[in-house]
Amino acid sequence: MLRISKLTDYAILVMVELTASAGEVLSAQALAERCGLEAPTVSKVLKALARADLVESFRGAAGGYRAVSPPSEVSVARVIQAIEGPIAMTECSVHEGLCTVEASCSARDNWQMVSRAVAGALERVSLADMSRPADSSRRPATGLEIATFNA
Repeated sequence: MLRISKLTDYAILVMVELTASAGEVLSAQALAERCGLEAPTVSKVLKALARADLVESFRGAAGGYRAVSPPSEVSVARVIQAIEGPIAMTECSVHEGLCTVEASCSARDNWQMVSRAVAGALERVSLADMSRPADSSRRPATGLEIATFNA
């Protein structure tokens, strides 16, 4: 099964909350309470998001974190990359030389194509989309469609 880590899932929750807060500076503790997460986990997530320039931090008694961009401008892919690194289905989709059969592998190009399709789909889903209640009768505002390709 392919799935994102819990930390990445939590990062999406934190980013949705921060972007919905319309520029409000929120502490890690306040975000933890709003998201129903543990404060140390939220602090860890916020540090990674700050390194990726998705949030800015403010020190002091009234300090905390604020989203840099509005929710419609931040893709799910960008948050995933902030926590997990490049979006790829296999190591060889991103880095050359990590596989012993790379030179003779006939699947590498196809895995790279699959990785690009997945990354493209995640790029088209914004935090604004993630903040909306799920409704199986509607399509995401981004026009997200399952990519098909000829292998």
